[in-house]
Amino acid sequence: MKRIARRAFLRAGLSTIAGVAGIGGAIYTARHRGLVPPDHSGLFGIGETLTYGAQRLLVSRQTLAREFDRSHISTVAEVNGYPPENDQYLRLVANNFDDWRLTVDGLVARPTSFSLAELQRLPSRSQITLHVCEEGWSFIAEWTGVPLSLLLDLVGASPAARYVVFLPYDDWWGSLDMVDALHDQTLLAYGMNGRDLPTEHGAPLRLRVARQLGYVSIKYLSRITVTDSLAPFGRGLGSAAPEIGYSWYAGI
Repeated sequence: MKRIARRAFLRAGLSTIAGVAGIGGAIYTARHRGLVPPDHSGLFGIGETLTYGAQRLLVSRQTLAREFDRSHISTVAEVNGYPPENDQYLRLVANNFDDWRLTVDGLVARPTSFSLAELQRLPSRSQITLHVCEEGWSFIAEWTGVPLSLLLDLVGASPAARYVVFLPYDDWWGSLDMVDALHDQTLLAYGMNGRDLPTEHGAPLRLRVARQLGYVSIKYLSRITVTDSLAPFGRGLGSAAPEIGYSWYAGI
C-alpha cells in the first residue's frame, strides 16, 4: 500500500510539474508575441494572460461574429445601468446633443472633434448582432454607426499605437487593442433598430464590439484616445472592468 501511495504521489507531482511547465511555456510565448493583457498581474493574472493569448493565437483577426436577419431582432432590449446624472451630460440631453462633440486625440496625426451630425455624414455600417451580458441575459439588435477603423484612418492613427481608450461621461471607461479596434464589426454606434440610439443604451454614441461581452461596449462616449500605453489611465489595468473584478478582455 505504501508503494502504491508513493507511486500515486509521484505521478501527481510529475503531472503538476508538467502543468506548471506548460503554463510557463504558454506565458513565455504570450510575452514573446506581445500578447500579455494589461490586467496580467494579481491573483487571476495567469488566467487572463492564457485566455487573451490563446484567443489571439487561435482565432483569426478578421473572424466575424454571427450576424442575423431582421426577423431575429429581440422585442425587448435589456438595459444595464443608468445614464450619467452629472450636469454636463444632462445639459447635452436637454439640448438634444446639439452641443456634443467626440474628441479623438493621442497618437494621431490630426486630433479632431466631431459633432454627431459630422459622424452621421461619414460612411456607415449596420449589423444585427447578439449583445451578451456577463449577468446571463442577451438580446439581438441592429446597430448603425461609423466603423472605428474608418475614424482612426481619418485622424491618422500612428503605427506605434497599441490601444484605443474610450472615455465616457460616467466612470465606466474601457479600451481595445488594435486587433479589435480595427475589426470590421467594431462600430461607433449612433443608431439602434433603425432609430436614434436611445439614452439608456448609450446616446449619443457608444462603442459596439460584437466579439466581446457587452460591458466592453462603452456607452455615453465623450473622448477617444489612441495610445501606446494604458499605464496613465485609471489603475493601468485597461478599463474600469478589472478594477472591480471583471476581465479586461472578454472575448466570446
